[in-house]
Amino acid sequence: MLSNKAKYALKALFVLAENKDRSSMMISEIAAKEAIPKKFLEAILLDLKNHGILYSKRGKTGGYLLLKDPEQITFGQVIRIIDGPLAQVPCASQNAYVPCQECKDVASCSIRIVMRQVRDATASILDNTTLADVIGQRTELLN
Repeated sequence: MLSNKAKYALKALFVLAENKDRSSMMISEIAAKEAIPKKFLEAILLDLKNHGILYSKRGKTGGYLLLKDPEQITFGQVIRIIDGPLAQVPCASQNAYVPCQECKDVASCSIRIVMRQVRDATASILDNTTLADVIGQRTELLN
């Protein structure tokens, strides 16, 4: 399940992507626009900055801006930064694999087989959907 933290991260990134022609946006502007608690948003934006998604500058004209183009930021990337691995169980994770204690044979574990399929399908969609893709889809729906 997608956490509120990941939803807020995506919402904040959409605000920044839609205002990419501006120099930067203050946390308070983003928080007000998307009804996100400001303190919570500060931590989220700091995570995204530490992972190379955002840039921040201080001062009167300070704030946050995208460090990458919206075409380069995928849902999968953001969700992994905020929520961690996409897999529902650790033994199905590609990047954070942890073997199950109760499995006798990992290769033939029925649960792992299905959960890897779920992970692969989910990752395929999330890793191939960018902020720009969704902004484009939203624009089409509004026109």
